[in-house]
Amino acid sequence: MGLFKKNPFGHILFIKKWLIRILGVLTHRRFRGFNELKIEGSEIIKDLPDTNVLFISNHQTYFADVIAMFHVFNASLSGRLDNIKNVGYLWNPKLNMYYVAAKETMKSGLLPKILAYVGSVSIERTWRSEGQSVNRQVKMSDISSIGKALDDGWVITFPQGTTTPFKPIRKGTAHIIKRYKPIVVPIVIDGFRRSFDKKGLRIKKKNIYQSFEIKQPLDIDYDNESIAEIVEKIEFAIEQHKSFLKVIPQKELLEKEKLNKELRDW
Repeated sequence: MGLFKKNPFGHILFIKKWLIRILGVLTHRRFRGFNELKIEGSEIIKDLPDTNVLFISNHQTYFADVIAMFHVFNASLSGRLDNIKNVGYLWNPKLNMYYVAAKETMKSGLLPKILAYVGSVSIERTWRSEGQSVNRQVKMSDISSIGKALDDGWVITFPQGTTTPFKPIRKGTAHIIKRYKPIVVPIVIDGFRRSFDKKGLRIKKKNIYQSFEIKQPLDIDYDNESIAEIVEKIEFAIEQHKSFLKVIPQKELLEKEKLNKELRDW
């Protein structure tokens, strides 16, 4: 790799690699130390192609969700099964990995700007701006940027566009799926909202049960399924369909019991 080789967005890969290494070391204990991230399905990551993969996930914090994914994906690619032991997996990280984020969020300070360099595909939200509800048309340049990222590698997106649970899936994600026909891999996370603040930068509580489940890629008929059908598939895949509301209390109870047992064993 040339010292000044750049990705399609003009980011120097040598700088990006070192930012991932440094941020990875600084954040590792958030998922293996203060809290213990329980991972399922990481064997799926190793079998994915190098490009045109779209990860869809529910969203609980601005940054901790994405940081956890960088840890899990790189650990999986280096041969670790369902664990992020030994942060050495970040010495040679996957550099063609991106995540979709709101442009205003990524410009809100020095740290967000650094995180943007790590791999943000920054877009303008069509439904909210500076805390106010808006109604803007989708910018085709934003869609093209996501397509460019998919053409170069993997893209992480949060199709609800908000950290509030059970909000509707944005149709833009379904349009992207129909247009670029990526492999779509669902991820379901939990515990991040309880262990971090909303931005995902400050640790709010320790010893919180954090879960990270990678599911099998979705079976999608790109040409014949409608936008509504794809949206519904996404809702069920990331467990944000309204039908999941009634199982949340029981799920939280089971998680608490599991964590208490682990703490007793420890």
